[in-house]
Amino acid sequence: MIRDLFDKAAQNYDRARRQLVPCFDDFYSTVLDLIPCERDAACRILDLGAGTGLLAALIAEAFPRAHLTLVDISDAMLDQARQRFTAEPTRFHFRALDFSKEPLPGEYEVVVSALSIHHVDNLAKQVLFQEVYDVLLEDGVFVNADQVLGATPEIDRQYHEAWLREVRSKGVSEDDLAAALERMGEDKMSMLSSQMKWLENIGFEMVNCWYKNYGFVVYSGRKRRAG
Repeated sequence: MIRDLFDKAAQNYDRARRQLVPCFDDFYSTVLDLIPCERDAACRILDLGAGTGLLAALIAEAFPRAHLTLVDISDAMLDQARQRFTAEPTRFHFRALDFSKEPLPGEYEVVVSALSIHHVDNLAKQVLFQEVYDVLLEDGVFVNADQVLGATPEIDRQYHEAWLREVRSKGVSEDDLAAALERMGEDKMSMLSSQMKWLENIGFEMVNCWYKNYGFVVYSGRKRRAG
């Protein structure tokens, strides 16, 4: 079960992030670039599948007055996030919930997610995208940094082989690689083209993929203004 896998991984999850995400800097910096808030704005941001708060920490540094709500299925992962943000308790809020089954809380200018939504199946993704649309304010933006399924089995196989080559070239330990492969056994990835179409069907505009490195992508959509 996904919750159990991430509870188990929580203590050491951040240790190999730069190795397991070979394009780490470009991948995460693209998310920051797509957040439309002014740098000193007190914008409200929801982080789906926030885990240990890695993405939230990057956002908090870039947008020092932003208020972030971190949602994750794993209490153990959120405990790591709470420890990360103890110095600024009023800026960060934490909710342990399964976003594939439970409603999202609040209203936001921005909803982000990193390496999380690929854990739910096609139908759950579409339901989630509708919920994201509903909690966004007008002109609000959804940014998803994730892994996607290749358009054909051969392309998908090449994605996986390229990832293995890169993580090994960066010196990932066999223990960390084995743990990552175990978690990946629960992945339910979807093609990029399908996800972008689902966003458009819901009503998102400016839907675009801004970054792609094999199976790692960052795409976004903006909630349409009423009228």
